[in-house]
Amino acid sequence: MFIHLGGDTVIRSKDVVAILNSDMKESSGITKEFINAHLKANYVVQISEEIIKSIVITKEKVYYSPISSVTLKRRSHVVSELESYTE
Repeated sequence: MFIHLGGDTVIRSKDVVAILNSDMKESSGITKEFINAHLKANYVVQISEEIIKSIVITKEKVYYSPISSVTLKRRSHVVSELESYTE
């Protein structure tokens, strides 16, 4: 299944490692270091010019999403429920 992150960006739900509130990038030294390393390696995708509300970490990239982490979490739970019905 897939999760819509905003704009034209859709990712596979099984690739999601974490969904963070955008405030988290400044709250922890480790998180800040992780984000900066991905920025330098060009692995960060800013989905739109809107305010960044969440950070979605996948196996391959880090996405800055204009959709809140609460909404993305809700979407991911709906996807996981759908996946459990199809198995």
